[in-house]
Amino acid sequence: MNPEIFNKIEKIRGRAKSITGKKDMEEILSRIDYLEKESSAPNFWNSNEEAQKKMQELGDLKNEIGDINLLTNSLEDIDTLIELENEGESIENDIGREIKKIEELLLKLEIETFLSGKFDKSSAVFSIHAGQGGTEACDWTEMLMRMYTRYFEMKGWRVTTLDLISGEEAGIKSVTMEVVGKFVYGYLKKEHGTHRLVRVSPFNSQGLRQTSFAGVEVEPLVEDDIEIEINDEDIEFSAVRAGGPGGQSVNKTSSAVRIIHKPTGISVSSSALKSQLQNRKAAMNLLKSKLLKIEEERHEKEMTEEKGEHKIAAWGNQIRNYILQPYKLIKDLRTGIETDQVEKVLDGELEKFIQAEIRI
Repeated sequence: MNPEIFNKIEKIRGRAKSITGKKDMEEILSRIDYLEKESSAPNFWNSNEEAQKKMQELGDLKNEIGDINLLTNSLEDIDTLIELENEGESIENDIGREIKKIEELLLKLEIETFLSGKFDKSSAVFSIHAGQGGTEACDWTEMLMRMYTRYFEMKGWRVTTLDLISGEEAGIKSVTMEVVGKFVYGYLKKEHGTHRLVRVSPFNSQGLRQTSFAGVEVEPLVEDDIEIEINDEDIEFSAVRAGGPGGQSVNKTSSAVRIIHKPTGISVSSSALKSQLQNRKAAMNLLKSKLLKIEEERHEKEMTEEKGEHKIAAWGNQIRNYILQPYKLIKDLRTGIETDQVEKVLDGELEKFIQAEIRI
């Protein structure tokens, strides 16, 4: 066997052993068994919200076991291929493909092991806001929403839109989503920042290039077991009618909710859920997530790792450039990662950018 390939396989074995050694398989399997039995109980879906959380946890644990099993099976396949090669068969290309598959899986497992921050395993509140650029910025915000939503779907995360404000002519001014899954916050926290787009504007009859901006905010989703004290007198609550743009149906009841936290000036809204009670609960969770993040940042030396300092979504503050004209290039300004496959990225293929961010 080629000595270089042999050394690569030995390193893979070492990395795999390091990862599997940190997994308590017995505990994971026991938890899966418990959740499966609980989910088959007649009253399991009496609380839909709680049931969904447990089903999400069950799915995450099964995926974790699946990844470990896939890693083990792939290493066994490598052993089989090595035996065949030792018997005289020329299958170096097959070994190379198997090595590549294992390395991709190892990278995913290593990153999830690397995510050890207090809230890295949590779900997240993910918001996108149009910055400078008018209608163009609103269209860019909608493009980002599509990009991230596709990425969330690829990861198998559950997404609920809590609030969406449409642009006056096109696109959206802002959107807030609840993204539920394991390691969601850890994966997404460094997407926080300004995203800059350069392209020929579809809203300009002269066909001129336009630069527009959108800001992304990411906060850990507050779990029920985390206590955050909010005094009633510090809350300004209002209910308004929720409705969609254009020809969409308008909600005739005042189901949309806006909450202002007077001491901090933080304003949160929820309008996409069916009832005022649901929207109020969602808005309070949004507020708690923001307050939690502020409190955590006070006790951390490197504040930018969790939230990043507040900056206007404008020139000079961007973390990533998306250039569609006069050439095609997406470049992250913090990691140096870049690609000319802009269509794939805008279709949700963000993994190499996000993995590089995690390793900063």
